[in-house]
Amino acid sequence: MDRRTRAGLWAAVAGMLLIASTYGMARFGVGLFAPHLTTQRPDLAGVLGWAAAAQFTSYSLAAVLAARFVDRRPRAGLVLAGATAAVGCMGVAVASTPGAFVVAVFIGGMGGGFASPALVPVIDAVISPHATATAQSVVNSGTAVGVIGAGIVASTAASIGLAWVFMALLCAGTAVAARYPVRARAGLAASRRRTPGPSSEPAWGPWRFLVVPGIAAVIAGAGSSLIWTFGPLLITDAGSVTSERVGWLWIALGLGGILGTLTGTLVQHTGTPGGWCFCAGVLSLAAAGVAVTVAAGSAWTAYTSMALFGAGYMGLSGVLILWARHVWPSNAGAGTSVLFIALATGQALGSAGFGLGQDVLSPVFLSALAASLCAAGGLTALLRKPRSSGREFTA
Repeated sequence: MDRRTRAGLWAAVAGMLLIASTYGMARFGVGLFAPHLTTQRPDLAGVLGWAAAAQFTSYSLAAVLAARFVDRRPRAGLVLAGATAAVGCMGVAVASTPGAFVVAVFIGGMGGGFASPALVPVIDAVISPHATATAQSVVNSGTAVGVIGAGIVASTAASIGLAWVFMALLCAGTAVAARYPVRARAGLAASRRRTPGPSSEPAWGPWRFLVVPGIAAVIAGAGSSLIWTFGPLLITDAGSVTSERVGWLWIALGLGGILGTLTGTLVQHTGTPGGWCFCAGVLSLAAAGVAVTVAAGSAWTAYTSMALFGAGYMGLSGVLILWARHVWPSNAGAGTSVLFIALATGQALGSAGFGLGQDVLSPVFLSALAASLCAAGGLTALLRKPRSSGREFTA
C-alpha cells in the first residue's frame, strides 16, 4: 500500500468517525436519549421539540459560516466541528434546567454543520479522483456508525451525564484524528480551484442548480424530523418496545444506515434525481412503518422501520453531497453547506411542528404526515431539470 493510499484510507476512516461523533451522537443524540431524559430529568420533557429545533437551527448557522471559508481553510472547519460538538455534549451532561439544556443542544448542533462541508475538500484533496464518490459515501455513513455507538452507550451507561461526557471526549478526539492526514499538507485549498467545471460560469450559475434539490431537502427534512426527534418516544409510549430496550431501536437504525455506503453506486446507476427519489421513498416507507408500529404495538415493525429509516436517511444525505460536488466541484464544501442547510431547515420546522402537534394529533396521524412529507420531498426532485449538459445529475 503506497503512501497516498494510506493517507486516503486514514482520511476516509477518520472523517467517518468525526461524522459519527458530531452527527450520530452530538446532534441526533437528543432524540435517541429522549426516553431517558424524560425519566431522569422530567423538567426537560416539555422542551424536547424546541431543543431539537434549536439544534437543527444551529447546525444551519454553522453550515452558513462554513460555506464562507471551508473550501479555503478546511482544517479550521474540522477544529470548530470538534470543539462545538464537545462543548455541547458537556453542556447536556450537566444541564438540569430547560434553558441550559436548550443552549447546550444549540452549541452541540453546530459540530455537524462544520464537519460535513470541511470534510468534502479534505477528501477530494487526499483521495484519488476516481475514488472520491465512494469515499464521500463512506464518510457520510459515519452517522450510522455514531447512532449505533450512541445506542450502545444508551443501553450501557449508568447515567445520562456519564454518557454525554463520553460522547464529548469522542467528538474532540475524532476531530484531531480527521485533521491528522492534512495537518501539514500545502495547497489543500487550491486543489479544488484547479478543477474544471461549472465554476467557470457566472457566480449565480451553480446556485440555480441547487434550487430544486434545496426545496426537496426542506420537505424531506421536515418529514424525517419526526423519527429523529420523537421516534423512540412514540414507539415506547405505544408499548411496542420497552424504554430499557430503546437503544436497540437506534442500533437497528445505524445498521440500516451502513447501506449508505452504497449511495455512490446508486447514483451512478440512477442519476441524482433517481437516487434521491429512491431514498426518499425508503424514508416514507419507514415513517409509515412507525404508524403501523404505534397502531399495532408490534416490536418487529419498530426495528424494521428504524433500519429502513437509517438506510434511507444516510442515502439521502449522501446524494446531497454528490449533487453538490457535481454542480459546483470547485466549491463543493459551499454547495454541500447549502443543501445540508436546506435539510436542517426542514428538520427544524418539522421538529417544532411535530412537537406542537403531539398535543392535538394522534401518533398514527403524525407518522402518516411524516411519510407524506418524505414522499413529497422525493417527488419534488423531478419537477424540472435545469437546461444544461446534465453533468450535475450523474455521478
